[in-house]
Amino acid sequence: MTEHKSNGKSILISGCSSGIGLCVARGLRKRGYQVIASARRKEDVEKLHDEGFSAVQLDLDDSESIRQAVHETLTITGGKLYALFNNGAYGQPGAVEDLSRDTLRAQFESNLFGAVELTNQLIPVMRQQGFGRILQNSSVLGIISLPYRGAYSASKYALEGITDTLRLELHGSGIHVSLIEPGPVESRFRANAFAMYKKHIDAKHSAHRNIYRRMENRLQKAGPAAPFTLPPEAVLKKVIHALESPRPQPRYYVTVPTWLFGILRRLLSTRMLDWVLRAISRGENK
Repeated sequence: MTEHKSNGKSILISGCSSGIGLCVARGLRKRGYQVIASARRKEDVEKLHDEGFSAVQLDLDDSESIRQAVHETLTITGGKLYALFNNGAYGQPGAVEDLSRDTLRAQFESNLFGAVELTNQLIPVMRQQGFGRILQNSSVLGIISLPYRGAYSASKYALEGITDTLRLELHGSGIHVSLIEPGPVESRFRANAFAMYKKHIDAKHSAHRNIYRRMENRLQKAGPAAPFTLPPEAVLKKVIHALESPRPQPRYYVTVPTWLFGILRRLLSTRMLDWVLRAISRGENK
């Protein structure tokens, strides 16, 4: 393993088995951070260990797992932590009318409740040391909604709302809070989303079954998920700024679609924006 000169800053990252989390973990380690990488599955934690990371098992659906991961992290770092990057999440496709209460609850357990619980366990550490950075990985679907992404979009809207509140509440504490706003980024997101779709959606008996067939083709398609898809290194660049700027931004837009919809959300009426979003959905599910 290549040795990297330490900058004395430690960071816990959730969801490091692949994609954005793994890319950010590697990039920050090269930059001299003490990275505590985490993943839900034991085999992924072992892979992170094999790559030379300090790694802990962290299942955001499990409060005991969160407590244990925090304990192990603080043991590794000597009781201090410079930053937390809440990256672990998944997407649950499906029309709203096909989402059961349990399916919605599972989406929020991973994408919101677990992230908030993990954050709340680490805020006292940051308060005591007088500084810290909290980064929440949101999505372009935390800015706008698209058909058949209702569960995921709702969880990201909620994450944005609670993060905005947290930023206001922590003002003056020395703890900075930022939202990272990716759009389409190269990752295993579609493959994971397809697995959750097959697990929770009864497509055969749905009024949306014809659209589901086309959606299945898109979720299994090789190559970029959408135009303007960027590699995960684009997220890493924003994470570095959020960690190292003396005045980190409240929001970091990563891709062209995120910038575009951030602007359109402010400029267009709801009816006009709905027209744009319906057109996009028709185009992607042809």
